[in-house]
This record gives sequence, structure tokens and C-alpha cells, in this order.
Amino acid sequence: MKARFEKTRSASEESTLVFARLGFAVLAAAASVQVSAQPATYPARPVRLIVPFAPGGGTDASARLIAQKLTESFGKSVVVDNRAGGGGTVGVETAVNATPDGYTMLLISASYATNAAIYKLPYDAVNDITPITQVFDSATVVALHPSVPVMSVKDLIAYAKAKPGALNYGSSGTGGITHLSTELFDQLAGTRMTHVPYRGTGPAMNDLLGGQIQLIFGAVASVMPHVNTKRLRAIAVTSAKRSIGAPELPPIAETVPGYEAAIWYGVIGPKGLPKQIVQRWNSEIDRIIGLPDMKERMVREGFERVEVSPARFHELLKREVSKWNAVVKKGNIRMDT
Repeated sequence: MKARFEKTRSASEESTLVFARLGFAVLAAAASVQVSAQPATYPARPVRLIVPFAPGGGTDASARLIAQKLTESFGKSVVVDNRAGGGGTVGVETAVNATPDGYTMLLISASYATNAAIYKLPYDAVNDITPITQVFDSATVVALHPSVPVMSVKDLIAYAKAKPGALNYGSSGTGGITHLSTELFDQLAGTRMTHVPYRGTGPAMNDLLGGQIQLIFGAVASVMPHVNTKRLRAIAVTSAKRSIGAPELPPIAETVPGYEAAIWYGVIGPKGLPKQIVQRWNSEIDRIIGLPDMKERMVREGFERVEVSPARFHELLKREVSKWNAVVKKGNIRMDT
């Protein structure tokens, strides 16, 4: 009798175990369906694209153009949210701390990497994000006031070495890409020019045109119109190869081996974004920058198309952060300089 009872109990327990396993399997399958269904229905509501600068700049203009195209593609609004402050760090921190569900993304520029070198950040610029894609890439132009007797990079080096500190160069602010790209030139060429920081590229360009400063490493769209009217003289570009925006100008690297600096834009999200959402954004942006009207604008502003995977973009971020960290350290650059 006791043996029969134990046998019956074992069968009952086995039956319970089978039903339990079946229940777990059903729940797991349902969860799997729910996760896989998420990208298919994404986005189900408006998406926020943070720009870490005030309206009106190059990053903002690029973000609005991309947001418009993504809105058409997604069928849901992609809204640009300007979060200025801290040289761009406030907007980045907002995005980094957002829920990684694909509804808060961030458009960054080359200053993202220079900020990591110049500021003590509350986030890790390489490891606390999900890279999506690089969007554009552009050289900057070495432009001088016509009063400076310099016609080439070789001339610039000779002149700067003959008169240490006499050449004043402008930038959009200490630690920005226009500052550090010129500092990198000083370090590699063995020259010493004097940095004059401004609150933005506009005021720096005004003083360059007026002769208060002598040169700038400026964006193609900002510099070339003045070069074309002979108000400025351009002698080189900062990219490793010739630029689509100024194909007649040689790269600095032809005279100073190893020199390279660029303005670029890219999209990142909070750490932990689902791979399907990353792939969706990557493929949509790649399609958008291949559109005829985008190509026309890119040529006009000196931007070149960049087709990169999230992994390759992540590698770029690592290299850029490492490079500008080295420049800042060697130049002993601080925010009060």
C-alpha cells in the first residue's frame, strides 16, 4: 500500500513538473515574440534626437535635415531637442542617461571627442554609449588674412618658426576642434602660434577678416566664400586627402606627415540599445545620405559621405578620443587657457 502511494505521488509530481516546464516554455516563447516584434513596430511614438548645442549651428542644421528625412521614413516624428551647455556635455549626458529603447538618440560632432580630452566628464565617451553610424566627414581649411606673406604650408612653417608667437590664430573656443586641430599642427610642425579663443566661429571669422588675427583652421562652408572673394587666402586642408569642398588645396599631410584632423558628425544612443534598432537607424541614415538632395548639399558644404558600421564608428571614437587626449596632455591645455 505504501509503495503504491509513493508511486502515485511520483507520477503526480512528474505530471506537475511537465506542466511547469510547459508553462515556462510558453512564457519564454511569448517573451521572445514580444522582443522580436518590437523592432517591427518601432517607432510607435515620436523619437527625440538630441543636439548638444543651441539652434543655428552646423550640428543643429545637420540634425534637422536628418530628422526630417527620418520622419518621412519612420512615419513618426523625429523631433530635434537642443540641449546646449558645457560645450556640448549637457546634451550628451541627457542622452547617455536615457532609457535605451530607441526613443532618445543623439547627434554628435567632432567636439564630442575633444570634450572627452578637455573636460572631466560624468560619462565615458567610449563605453557608456551605443554607436550607430558616422554621417558626414569634412576637412577644415587653413585660411589666412591676405596681409600674411604665406602661400603654402611650407611657407607657414618657415614664417611661424622665424617669428614664434607672432601669428595669432582664432578658434571657436578652448578645447574645440578648431583649437586642437591647430595645436596638433603646432606640435607636429614644431611651430608656436598664439591661440585666441572666441565664443563661436562667427566672431573669430569677423576678426580674421578684419586683420585682428592672422589665420584660422575653419570649416569649408565658413571659409571658402571669403576665399573666393579674395578676402582670405587658403593654403591647405586638414584631411588626409583632398577635400570635395576645396579640391584645389593640398592636404597638410603632404608637408607634415601624419597630420590629420576633420569635422565629422555621427549618431549614438544610450548604452544597451537593441541591435535591431541600431541596424534600423544605421541603414536608414545610410539611405538618406545617398539621396540626390543630400548629395548636393554635402558637396556645397564640403561634406563627404561616410558608410560605416556601428563597430567601425566605435573604433573611430576610440581613436579620436585617444588622439585629442594626447594633444591636450602634450600642450598642457586647460579650460582657462
